Amino acid sequence: MRLQKARVQKYRSIRDTGWFDVESMKTILVGPNEAGKTVLLRALEQINPPEGMQGFDQLRDFPRSELNDLKLDENDHGTITPDKVTVVEAHFELDDDDIEAVAQIDERFADCAYVFGRRLDNSSWHRLHGAPVVPMYENIRKDILRLASHVDTRVSASTEEGSETTQSDKLDEIVAEWSDGTRISEERATPLMEWLNDVTPLVDEENELEEERLDKLTAMVRLSEKRNETVRLLKQRLPVFVYFSNYFRIRPRLHLGLLADRLEQNILDDDQYDRGNECLLKLLGFGARELSELGKAAEPSAGDPTALKAYQDQLDRRRYQLNAASIRLTENINRVWQPDPNRVEADRLRVEADQQYLKVVVEDEMGVEVELDQRSEGFQWLVSFFVVFFAEAADRHKNAFLLLDEPGLSLHGLKQREFRTTISRLAKTNQLLYTTHSPFMVGPDELDLVRVVEMKDRRTGTEIHTTVSAGDSAALLPLQEALGYDLAQSLFSQQRNLVLEGLTDYWYVEATVALLKAAGEAYLNDQISLIPANAAGKVVYFATILHANNLKVAALLDSDSAGDTAANIDTLVHTLGNKNILRTADAYTGAVNKPEIEDLLRDTLIEVAKTELGWDIEAIAGEQPARPVVDIFTEKIGKGPFSKYRLAKAFLRWTREHEAADLTETERAQWKELIKTVNKALQ
Repeated sequence: MRLQKARVQKYRSIRDTGWFDVESMKTILVGPNEAGKTVLLRALEQINPPEGMQGFDQLRDFPRSELNDLKLDENDHGTITPDKVTVVEAHFELDDDDIEAVAQIDERFADCAYVFGRRLDNSSWHRLHGAPVVPMYENIRKDILRLASHVDTRVSASTEEGSETTQSDKLDEIVAEWSDGTRISEERATPLMEWLNDVTPLVDEENELEEERLDKLTAMVRLSEKRNETVRLLKQRLPVFVYFSNYFRIRPRLHLGLLADRLEQNILDDDQYDRGNECLLKLLGFGARELSELGKAAEPSAGDPTALKAYQDQLDRRRYQLNAASIRLTENINRVWQPDPNRVEADRLRVEADQQYLKVVVEDEMGVEVELDQRSEGFQWLVSFFVVFFAEAADRHKNAFLLLDEPGLSLHGLKQREFRTTISRLAKTNQLLYTTHSPFMVGPDELDLVRVVEMKDRRTGTEIHTTVSAGDSAALLPLQEALGYDLAQSLFSQQRNLVLEGLTDYWYVEATVALLKAAGEAYLNDQISLIPANAAGKVVYFATILHANNLKVAALLDSDSAGDTAANIDTLVHTLGNKNILRTADAYTGAVNKPEIEDLLRDTLIEVAKTELGWDIEAIAGEQPARPVVDIFTEKIGKGPFSKYRLAKAFLRWTREHEAADLTETERAQWKELIKTVNKALQ
């Protein structure tokens, strides 16, 4: 089961986030301090928190400025009761296992989505979206009355008049307080189903009309029972939402006997070391008491070979499992900490048992061993993270939804970039959402995974933008820094460079080239680096800097007025020469006089906008084939709702589930010509 979208209302700094989409693997929240990122994670955790986790606090979690509206007891003057306030609501998409399980109940529910909500009083509700609607009494009233009359007629013909209560009388008792608008809920369906079972043998089996009526009524009444059985099943399959803010630290040296006593008596350290060490033991496959007893085992006499072998087997088992865990931790940590494959020597993590003491030590490339707490804060954090995650992932957190608050904060920037890859690996089996202020935790190819969190003022509360935009520039700072760093690293990394007008151009080129390459239809030279300049007017600056470093450079400009202006700048012409100033019109074969890059994907973008974003311009685009498609979107959808970024992001999502063959023949031909032109210019 995968979370598709969520909404949080009336929780601390949040008034109403509105619905925001969640990616199928990982979603990134960025925003300034006090924007409400942590608050959002804590609210999402309450969808299905781990066992023992505290729920909503009605007094403290409701927005303080609206507290007078809340009625917590009889003395309050508020009009809103906690049981009427849905704080968090989530829509889930069923995976293959869920669909198979639901189909065993009723195949009619296999294509539905599961919706779950948690109220301020910690009660919950759930329903199915897209499933057959539970009937109301008006939908079955005529048929069930006619069936009752049919049965009564048959019964009266074979019995003395007035000798017994009729089936119509029994039905009247069941539906006495029902109106046409009464929904046949599970509690109402139960007595009605019993009545149908009673009358089934009384229906004339030769009467096809009444037999069909009975089958129809039975199916409709059972629908409610099946629906409730389905939602109960899906609630059991709801993923656990686990919030991590300060990962448990591992104590480098601990006394096993004392730890076993504290765990058994539930007397744990406030600094969370015991919880971290408990996870370490779980990873090792031992309990604290078990390891402690192994350390106390007395060596038998040499004259008893059987006892001596058993003693040695005990010690070897402990040593082997500690060694296996050490190897696993070392491999995963060095993927992030020391990712250079050419470096032979690397840090080795060792977990050792010495009588009653369990030690976590690190051996460096010189062979020097030091306790874990003598290494850097970032290294300690990384070791603790992997210990806790590996231990919990094998238990209750398996296939959980992970909510990570500022992961890797104590890691160096470059280590964070490596840890970002680790996050992606985790997301393959655990859907996750994490917050960050760091530009190193957002990849240049991950902007479509970003949700911007901001709070313009306390009255409005926390807002979440599904597009890369915000009223507060500080909210976008991590993204700007991420793009700036990646651009600085990539500017001089390739001998051949294609400068594009903006980020959306970069997305279109990269995604479409990937589709054609996968289909074997066209190949852009792998040594060509794509560089977005953020505006047509800035292309000249990028081209000049790159050319000054003796690199091959070409520029791709739209054939609109902005592109014309940039293409005619003397500096750009002098730097690149006319043959390396490429225009979209060079590859375009349609009717548009001044095509932009979107016009090279005109038909596909019209369809993507309609299906993914609800923007339907198909009719007007067909009537005006010579007009740029962006102009049509701007006029038809409006400057506010329409966004080139949203359209490009929708196309990126579309390419993940489609192939080059899903583009039109004209589009493929145009893009193959464009790729051919770029390769020739930068050969």
